[in-house]
Amino acid sequence: MSRGFRLFYPALPVLAEHAPHRAVYVGDVDGRCEILAWDRRAGRARQITDRPTGTIRAALDPGGNTVWWFDDDLAGVGTWRICDFDRLDRSVAALPTVDPARHGGIAMAADGGAMVGLSGDDGLVLHLRTADGQVTERARVAGYAYLVDLDPAGRLVAVGADASAATAVTVLTVDGARVAEIAGRPDRRVWALGFAPGGGPARLLLVVEDRGGYLPATWTERGGLVRHDWCRFDTEITAGWFPDGRRILVRQDRHARSLLHEVDLDGQTRTVVDTPPGSILDAAVWPDGDVAYIWSDSVTPPQLRSVRGVELPYGPTGPDDPGAPDGSVTTDCHRDEIWVPGPGGPVHALVATPTDRERPRPAVFLVHGGPFQHARDAYDPLVEILVSTGCTVVRVNYRGSSGYGSAWRNDFGAGVGLTQLEDLAAVRAHLVAQGAIEDRRTALWGTSWGGYLTLLALGRQPELWRLGVAISPVADYVAAFEAAAPAVRELDVLLFGGTPDQVPERYARASPITYVEQVRAPVLLAVSTGDVRCPPAPVEAYARLLAARRIPHQVVRRQAGHEDFDAHSHLALMQTVLLFMQRHFDGVREEGTPVALAMARPAG
Repeated sequence: MSRGFRLFYPALPVLAEHAPHRAVYVGDVDGRCEILAWDRRAGRARQITDRPTGTIRAALDPGGNTVWWFDDDLAGVGTWRICDFDRLDRSVAALPTVDPARHGGIAMAADGGAMVGLSGDDGLVLHLRTADGQVTERARVAGYAYLVDLDPAGRLVAVGADASAATAVTVLTVDGARVAEIAGRPDRRVWALGFAPGGGPARLLLVVEDRGGYLPATWTERGGLVRHDWCRFDTEITAGWFPDGRRILVRQDRHARSLLHEVDLDGQTRTVVDTPPGSILDAAVWPDGDVAYIWSDSVTPPQLRSVRGVELPYGPTGPDDPGAPDGSVTTDCHRDEIWVPGPGGPVHALVATPTDRERPRPAVFLVHGGPFQHARDAYDPLVEILVSTGCTVVRVNYRGSSGYGSAWRNDFGAGVGLTQLEDLAAVRAHLVAQGAIEDRRTALWGTSWGGYLTLLALGRQPELWRLGVAISPVADYVAAFEAAAPAVRELDVLLFGGTPDQVPERYARASPITYVEQVRAPVLLAVSTGDVRCPPAPVEAYARLLAARRIPHQVVRRQAGHEDFDAHSHLALMQTVLLFMQRHFDGVREEGTPVALAMARPAG
């Protein structure tokens, strides 16, 4: 497990619109995510960034001359730097007079000018850097907001906010004057995606949620918002433009898998793009019209592909690199999916079961984060490792998960978190009744919102769960709200229907710390010092309460932000968790336990 371990960041290379042989992408460099420049003609990639915590944000101007990358700290606060594509070893501050802030979006105009969004506690500030290097502040937007796009002519700017708000999307001139506001509602949310390429009047692409489905829409200054009701999807979508500014590529998440659709908005045609069954983690149409995408299924690590079969890079060695993360291993196991009756309707779950173990088996429920994410038919090395320990691994797409329609995604009827626990318990009860898993040996393992659900379940359902692993969790919702970044507070207000001061009982009812006195299972807690989404201090306070009750627990402290882009850190944490499981889940300490054997097994 320790040899050849690499990170894979699931985002496509960004190609220069007018020089598509030049690109930048996030690749693995010595176990860290860093930015690389890729010359497709020369067939080579060169490293740009080299930072201890890794780098994941980059952009490239349409001419392919200037590379942008975001130099931030663990809390996500930083500044943009630029360098010449042909002189990657020299970078300068892109906005030298602007104070560090959080990334709030970046967009390029055809002439090489860039609009940059920087986010702080007071809202979003937009700065324009012209092609000749002049930097000016252009607009301020109060509250949570983010820059979506700048139209190719460099005249109009699209800004997104809460998709259900009256100002879900705002269109401004480049000088900050408001041109239009597109309203959302709780039952009709609106997301802006980007302006069409090329010349002519600016045309903005959006997605509208309506009557349980999702459909594309477009906005122009003259015609306003036009909904394309003929092109409705039953589950969540995102989309991007083809170079002709007439067609769009729609990526649909549906029942743990993905589909790509080519949609002609003017001709009103819709065609499924031929891709293998599985999950598409990112997709885009490149300037030459080729459709590129990142694909994976449960047994195949993520692969960068294109419809035309163009070779794509993975690591710093460029296109000759084989294209899959080293250290990946697929375990011999049964992979099934089940639909289980639940309080809110059928619950979908993915189940991986060892083939060489007798039934029933101990089970680990891997709880996905979000909450608006989902467990995918995609490669997850953690599934393989846990199956190799002799455990059945269960991944539940509880209510709130994407890929099952807006009614499922928006259902928090029993309360935030409590609704999701109902679905986890329903799947657990079904598998126990089927004799597939041991009633007394089920564990929870989750990260971020999945870590929050893990802690909440240990206190609300102590009779169901033998062990919990909570990585970067929310332990006290009120304390986390007060310490979190504005974007996180905006999500909390959406989920709870108000702030902790406005609806304190809802926060208390959904907070793991409310139920800490009922926790009986051993708990491993991992926190990151720079985490502004799930701050560490409330988790440390939760751990002290466990210690006062002598509940077996362990706290792992990492020098990272909410997301950790260091493979060595991931490996160290995984080994710590497996040792914790060996002590508290297997119930024995001998080196021959399934957990210990899995740790000793080589990765390749």
